[in-house]
Amino acid sequence: MNRRNTRMTLACAASLACASTALSAAAASGSVTITKSRSEICMVSNGLPDHATGTFPNRGNPHSMSAQYIEVCVPEKPVRTARATPLRGATGFALNGVMIRPGTADYYDPSSPRGFSRNRASGWKLDGMGAGKMLGLDINNAHVDHRGLYHYHGKPTGFLKGARSSLVGFAADGFEIHYVGAGAISGYSLKPGNRSGGPGGKHDGTYVQDWEYTGGPGRLDECNGGTLNGAFVYFVTDTYPYFPHCAWGRVSADFARP
Repeated sequence: MNRRNTRMTLACAASLACASTALSAAAASGSVTITKSRSEICMVSNGLPDHATGTFPNRGNPHSMSAQYIEVCVPEKPVRTARATPLRGATGFALNGVMIRPGTADYYDPSSPRGFSRNRASGWKLDGMGAGKMLGLDINNAHVDHRGLYHYHGKPTGFLKGARSSLVGFAADGFEIHYVGAGAISGYSLKPGNRSGGPGGKHDGTYVQDWEYTGGPGRLDECNGGTLNGAFVYFVTDTYPYFPHCAWGRVSADFARP
């Protein structure tokens, strides 16, 4: 697209907090370029990580990992709006070129041999991390979809081992995503007691509907947002929702397409 033809490589300064090493240190098969052009931050990658991964296919995931062509842009100077926009599919990208896709498209389905399918009838949607073993996530809380796209559902442990700052990547609306460990606490809590209908059993986090936003002092908002050094950002958390599932800014059109 013409808007992306003239680019200026992002310098190791300002909000990137000298994360240029993370941008350029591609693995044997990983490739990523992050640039700035016409008030946008744009990422082009082959979707492969710069760290070791699990084996794919595996018992919970029948797909093989393969290189992609990914090109997405987000606003360089996002503006927070009064209402959050729910996100589906990819909700952002990491500095190493791997997409962030915390949700799933799978639901509890007792008629399926695996116990879940794309049939939404039950209303009980699998959480990517809560159902991690069922979905074949690796040690990086990631797995592969039917296209061969490797993507993160939760804390990207392999990426974080080589990180030199708290910056993990950018959300679909352009706000930064950071990981600060216990310094950012989710505002979601497991519902008490047992599920009414559906899969039954205790609310244990396997399904999105096991969780509810309760907030509270010192907790992040419903999109996993908060402030860091006086600026609004999103956080990666060790508990649900792990990554933002909604966005406060204007969502890039690049995240509205497959």
